[in-house]
Amino acid sequence: MTEKREVVWHQGEVSSAERQALPGFRHQPFVFWFTGLSGAGKSTIAFALERQLISMGIACCVLDGDNIRHGLNRDLGFSPLDRKENIRRVAEVARLMMHAGLIVITSFISPFRDDRSMARSIIGTEHFREVYLNASLDVCERRDIKGLYRKARSGEIPGFTGISSPYELPENPDITIDTSFLTIDSCVKSLLSNVRL
Repeated sequence: MTEKREVVWHQGEVSSAERQALPGFRHQPFVFWFTGLSGAGKSTIAFALERQLISMGIACCVLDGDNIRHGLNRDLGFSPLDRKENIRRVAEVARLMMHAGLIVITSFISPFRDDRSMARSIIGTEHFREVYLNASLDVCERRDIKGLYRKARSGEIPGFTGISSPYELPENPDITIDTSFLTIDSCVKSLLSNVRL
């Protein structure tokens, strides 16, 4: 049985405003929350955006879905409950990193609206930018170098988003980028226009 203890929030002495007043600190920290089907370009664009922000001297970090499942969330599967917990943990980490002054770029399918809404509430609406990377299922399947869609269609991967598990389209995303035809550079440029310096 798990021991129950009193857990108290310890408020730090450094405010976000103080961090932003540090020399060289010239951006407003927030979270880009990338969502979209597997193959929509989330990881590719996230790391390209990170590269560009760092080259501009802006502190940032990518939280990538596959990478997170190698460590922090390696104990989770892909059931709806595990997916919800995956998103909850990532949102909590993103919030901590954002409060430390980073622009955080998350790259997760996050297929369910309720889970994305939960992430927004954890991070805070004023700091959350839902970015829908819009690419059709057909385009994503054609891009699938890992063969995941083929395995999902043959039944080797159960509960695969877009095939045997739904993807709930964002109703009012903060940013929509159609990755079916835009170049990576064009996508990054569009996202940079949302960074406040």
